[in-house]
Amino acid sequence: MLATIRDRYWASSKKDKSRILDEFTAVTGHHRKDGIRLLGKLDDDGDPSHSVRGRRIYDEAVRAAVIVIWEAADRICGKRLKATLPHLVESMERHGHLALDPEVRGRLLAASAATLDRLLKPIRPTAGSRRRRRRKQSMGKRIPVRTYSGTYLQ
Repeated sequence: MLATIRDRYWASSKKDKSRILDEFTAVTGHHRKDGIRLLGKLDDDGDPSHSVRGRRIYDEAVRAAVIVIWEAADRICGKRLKATLPHLVESMERHGHLALDPEVRGRLLAASAATLDRLLKPIRPTAGSRRRRRRKQSMGKRIPVRTYSGTYLQ
């Protein structure tokens, strides 16, 4: 029974999955969360296709490319890096600073901002902070100003 329901469960939309789960818990007496676990497990023949559905795996090639691009972009945050990634990759490849395999390039461009931040998390503490530019003291800070009470502000 479980194998039959599991196939229907995986092929259904989210709304239908909820209905199937309700039926499963009513018939078997299992708790709802237990039903989710049972229906989400591997098939009886050991097919792992359901358990890793929709997941992307980012290997060291993608991580190394992200680090190179992040350094070139002056260590910007993941959201900004995601927005500029297509332009940076194309430009760096054109100028010979980066050579990516088409598969790695596809996975790199498909990564979300959160994934980019997650890939950069181990290197951020060791990389240090961004270079901060010192502002020159404005003219108003160097010229004494006399106030109404007769005192000078500096």
